[in-house]
Amino acid sequence: MGVTTAVPEPAGADGGPAAVLAVDAGNSKTDVAVIGHDGSVLAAARGAGFQPPKAGLDRAIDTLASAVGEALAAAGVRGGVEHVSACLANADLPVEEAELTAALHARGWGRTTEVRNDTFAILRAGLDEPRGVAVVCGAGINCVGMLPDGRTARFPAIGKISGDWGGGLGLAEESLWSAARAEDGRGAPTALARTLPAHFGLDSMYALIEALHRGHLPYARTHELTPVLFATSLAGDDVARSLVRRLAEEVVSMSTVALGRLGLLDEAAPVLLGGSVLAARHPELDGQIAELLAVKAPKAVIEVVTAPPVLGAALLGFDHTGAPPEARAKLRAHYAAGV
Repeated sequence: MGVTTAVPEPAGADGGPAAVLAVDAGNSKTDVAVIGHDGSVLAAARGAGFQPPKAGLDRAIDTLASAVGEALAAAGVRGGVEHVSACLANADLPVEEAELTAALHARGWGRTTEVRNDTFAILRAGLDEPRGVAVVCGAGINCVGMLPDGRTARFPAIGKISGDWGGGLGLAEESLWSAARAEDGRGAPTALARTLPAHFGLDSMYALIEALHRGHLPYARTHELTPVLFATSLAGDDVARSLVRRLAEEVVSMSTVALGRLGLLDEAAPVLLGGSVLAARHPELDGQIAELLAVKAPKAVIEVVTAPPVLGAALLGFDHTGAPPEARAKLRAHYAAGV
């Protein structure tokens, strides 16, 4: 059961369907909002994460349906909305977006439906118009860009098979690799061999390796090691600093390639940073990204996205419906107020 909020407003100014059903579904949680034609947030709900690879497509959409049903009921919408704008994790390829669009549309939530990768929600949430590039680094890493005419730039962002490096999980694994080799003598010395196991109250990398291998320590907890990497780097450790530098290089590489594909490399275009790793504002990483980007795209403007991604999904919906500027402004004001 999700947490639902609603305001006492009709579904549409004319009694008709609400304008947009906005869905932002990540691996860990789903946010849904029903948006009126004037930009009012009529209702909102939160549900579980969207994981088709683990749950299967039908069960994953059933999870979305639970939160969607709560939001539509709270908004008093019975006949569906004008447009469904869903930004979903695990929609990594255009063919997957097309399949998910068909599957969601079959649920009858709206007259029209569009599915995008969830990175587009973060990009759109940080822009007044759909023009710019966003790099998102959370558990994984991804980058997308878009222009007002609908053109986009993107990467498969599936992992090593699509050329990716980075993300919180990737950084943790690289840190463990370096620390293990440092402790047994195969690699360069690094304080990570001490700071990583110490985070879990262990006295050696061998103890940490054994705990992870035998399941005494859940492997999912390795994501906790990314902040340890940054702290160790800030303390001056060369190996840790090299990993932080490599992440900065990846962020700049992805963003400048996307800018180039959209013809924005020599323009004053925004480069938005989002996701748990980049939004944490690690000073060393921020400084290196700014330094490297200034060389490759000197007119680029770096910003960190703090607005909720469901706002981006809603604005993408308004892009589709052609909502007036005052409706968009009212929608942004709602989320800026932290409601």
